[in-house]
Amino acid sequence: MKVTDVSMLPVSPNPHHVDARIAYNSPPVIAMVITLRPGEALKEHTTPVDVFFYVLEGIGCAEIGDERTTVGKDMLIECPARIPHRWANESTGLFRLLAVKIFRPAGET
Repeated sequence: MKVTDVSMLPVSPNPHHVDARIAYNSPPVIAMVITLRPGEALKEHTTPVDVFFYVLEGIGCAEIGDERTTVGKDMLIECPARIPHRWANESTGLFRLLAVKIFRPAGET
């Protein structure tokens, strides 16, 4: 059994300059825990693969395509590949989410 204390992992360098830690990286799956402090946000970006997000703690704002909504703990949010998206913490507490990317072989849906 492998147990990982995500809080002890190094923060991964990222273009958003936020606390993002790779919790699991075994192709074809990458899982990252992202922590946004009050006022922090990810820059709008796209990914070449589908991603799903699971809110671990707090309240945050999800923007996917032209949709925007507030989400909280235990909510799962899906984001299709190549759709612009971003996350923001507009609250006064921490906002933590798990981002999971699944890379599929070409031609597989």
